[in-house]
Amino acid sequence: MAMSFEIISEISSGMIRGLGTVVVFVAFVGLTLWVFNGKRNPEFAEARLLPFADEPLPDDATQEPETRSTRP
Repeated sequence: MAMSFEIISEISSGMIRGLGTVVVFVAFVGLTLWVFNGKRNPEFAEARLLPFADEPLPDDATQEPETRSTRP
């Protein structure tokens, strides 16, 4: 029991901060690889459209929109 207390007392706050930095860096790299993985592109493409999912479609959704330009 005394040995574990000695080990804990030798860990400084700087070492704890350093280990925390390493953990956050590893999490950042892992998240970056997960986000930019090509396999997830269809999932993210669907998620990009979620803000527009509850918008009602116009009554004439099948017709092409008219242009404002008078040029052909």
